[in-house]
Amino acid sequence: MDTRDGPRLRVAKPADAAVVGTMLSDFNREFGSPTPAAGELAIRFETLLARQDVLVVLAELDSAVGFGYLTLRPTPYGDGPLAQLEELYVRPGLRGRGIGSELLRRAVDEVVARGAIEMHINVDEVDKDTRRFYERYGFTNIQPGEDYRMLCYLREL
Repeated sequence: MDTRDGPRLRVAKPADAAVVGTMLSDFNREFGSPTPAAGELAIRFETLLARQDVLVVLAELDSAVGFGYLTLRPTPYGDGPLAQLEELYVRPGLRGRGIGSELLRRAVDEVVARGAIEMHINVDEVDKDTRRFYERYGFTNIQPGEDYRMLCYLREL
């Protein structure tokens, strides 16, 4: 696959659910995370991709090679929604070629076009490379004027 001209980026539609589900399953298995089967994820994405508050940006060369999955939610702190980058994935053999950067830039452009006022990204503390990647694009885990990091707390229900 040739990335000299860069990938083609587009917003996924419900018809893309199978490819997004497969890539999310691949992503989870690569990092040892529990994951539903690709087919089950595809069924869920078919519903999610029809929603106005869910967005998947696809990167394609000859086929899909990466995606950014985002959600939007209302907030009382501004007139637009908050965006959450849920997942950003590029197939392993194509990393380091700018595809993730292009996906992130397009994801930001898409949520800004939808009126988002802020974008959140959760990153594991030990994943220094990923943290540096997002920091290069202006994301931080320190609020302006503060000297401490923000944390994300989870609880399975």
